[in-house]
Amino acid sequence: MPALVDRARPVTVPPPRGIYCNRTLNFRALRAIGYDMDYTLVDYRAEVFERRVYDLALGALVAEGWPVEDLAFDPGMVVRGLVIDTELGNLVKANRFGFVKRAMHGTSPLDFPAQREHYAHETVNLRNSRWVFLNTLFSLSEGCLYAQLVDLRDQGRLPESLDYAHLYRRVRAKVDAQHLEGRLKAEIAAAPEAFVAPDPEAALALQDQRASGKLLMLITNSEWSYTSRMMTHAYDPHLPVGQTWRDLFDLVIVGARKPEFFTGHGPFFEVATEEGLLRPLQGPLQPGGAYMGGSAAQVEQDLGFAGDQILYVGDHMFGDVNVSKRELRWRTALVLRELEEEVAALASFAGTEALLAAKMEEKERLEARLSRLRLEVQRRRGGYGPPLEPGAGAPEAAMQDLRTRLLALDAEIGPLAQAGNELVSPRWGLLTRAGNDKSHLARQVERYADVYTSRVSNFLHATPYAYFRSPRGSLPHDPGAPGGPPLAPVLGTDLDPA
Repeated sequence: MPALVDRARPVTVPPPRGIYCNRTLNFRALRAIGYDMDYTLVDYRAEVFERRVYDLALGALVAEGWPVEDLAFDPGMVVRGLVIDTELGNLVKANRFGFVKRAMHGTSPLDFPAQREHYAHETVNLRNSRWVFLNTLFSLSEGCLYAQLVDLRDQGRLPESLDYAHLYRRVRAKVDAQHLEGRLKAEIAAAPEAFVAPDPEAALALQDQRASGKLLMLITNSEWSYTSRMMTHAYDPHLPVGQTWRDLFDLVIVGARKPEFFTGHGPFFEVATEEGLLRPLQGPLQPGGAYMGGSAAQVEQDLGFAGDQILYVGDHMFGDVNVSKRELRWRTALVLRELEEEVAALASFAGTEALLAAKMEEKERLEARLSRLRLEVQRRRGGYGPPLEPGAGAPEAAMQDLRTRLLALDAEIGPLAQAGNELVSPRWGLLTRAGNDKSHLARQVERYADVYTSRVSNFLHATPYAYFRSPRGSLPHDPGAPGGPPLAPVLGTDLDPA
């Protein structure tokens, strides 16, 4: 007889595929969900995609006589979340307060003295045009090429005299041109299997959401022909016979010009034919229609939904998540593809992390004891105050013993901490961490994304009826927090609170 299955038990979702909540989100209350396409509904193989962008931008520079033929894309050089310092030609990783924790000039890491010299009195402020935030996977080719050209610029090998800011603008223009011109997208559309990572579960997640009564929208900056080709490749094979990706969406908007889509009032054009023929929209948006341009304001007006009734899901921190939250108060979900590797790395490091934490606690105890002995010596020499260590006959000897033990402990802690700092990326470490603190990227995620996850298909496991609850916010003085007061003892037990 087969074993009985407890169907009331929730499905266990692997942590890398989880949906993580910054602000409580009642999925049941949502009336509409909008999706970006590139790196959201369609998951590109980032290294393949960005290598091709890099090669095309490099070719454009070669055509202008730049001596860059020997350069090659390095997928490990740059990660999402770094910031370009266009004044000094550096790439930096900052913590949530904007303090620089790691940096490299060109392709060479800066040592601590050099980093301190440049940034002891500087913090990253994204409102200042000096700083450029690499907040999407589309930025990897741009950051890599810029770092390499900084080296050539410093060597005097570029054909033009450019400061670091003008050099960045030249790189940005060449990279942007590849996305705007037709060659890159034509190559991808001709062979999407080479660029797109398949995710068969994504179609079912969207079917569940639509069948639950939510209106689904596709809102992308890509043009109609490219959108149709990529969505056909990514979704049609995983739908019932006779259905296409168009059956998943109540509204398709291409050429949206985000972020202006969320802030402006541009006109809509109707996509009248499968070939992409356009005609001015007459009247309101219609269910099942495909449109170009327009504005979020008209979407809200014609659908009758607004604010927290709408969730927007995208991969771009500012073009998708920041602006829709800031301007319209839409609920937001960020797709952070690298999260899967990061969560898996943290899980594999958990044993070492526990050992490191134990050794750090021991270090703190020894340092506290050393501090008291130093103060005891100070008071004895100054002849003031009550003794801190009444039984300490020779505090100097005890201090020397503690220093010896601390040096030995530091020798054990160093390699463990180094291993933790090199998880995922030996050069930059974890995406969401900068030393012991949250990274600048993590702060942006926390501030603007109500929930974040690694891919759209993760909503399949949560169901369209989920209630995502944010964890209770912690403060350094909370009982049980690292460095905070201890948890209160449980009454009625034999536990010794000491």
